[in-house]
Amino acid sequence: MRFAPAALLVVTVLSLASCGFNELQTQDEAIQASWAEVVNQYQRRADLTPALVNTVKGFAAQEEKVLVGVAEARARATSIQLSPDKLNDPAALKSFQEAQAALSGALARLLMVGESYPELKSDEHFRDLLAQLEGTENRITVARNRYIEAVQAYNGTVRKFPTNLTARMFGHGVKPTFAVANATELEQPPPVAF
Repeated sequence: MRFAPAALLVVTVLSLASCGFNELQTQDEAIQASWAEVVNQYQRRADLTPALVNTVKGFAAQEEKVLVGVAEARARATSIQLSPDKLNDPAALKSFQEAQAALSGALARLLMVGESYPELKSDEHFRDLLAQLEGTENRITVARNRYIEAVQAYNGTVRKFPTNLTARMFGHGVKPTFAVANATELEQPPPVAF
């Protein structure tokens, strides 16, 4: 009977060591850090957009509809803020993604306008902005992939036994991740015309 309290203490310490609480906290912090990088890259793109619009405006003033569309999409994308504490809300994440996708589409239309103006394509400032924007799009992709990986690791931990018991006890649930907004469109092969 003297060993019962000591044995209970050893069992308690061992069970706490394998409960996964610290792992959940570390992975949750990784998700928040990777989300901050995603937002940082989206902000960089939003900061580059007005300079690109102004450069195109000087060459293609008659493309007012496209220019206004880019400005409106940028305004909407920057108005939707998704803080780390709202990452658990799939609707908020979807709204954020939709706004960013709209800006991506508007920028694509703006770049198509640039293709129509040879003097614009030869402008050094325009080329520099395009290179920066392309680099930013690549950074967004990398940041989103890191976020997706962090959420995947976290969600795996939340679902594993015995960590799932700890997660449930402390209110840690599965987190939503990025989803492709136009999945059905992506299933179709792109048209190729020569």
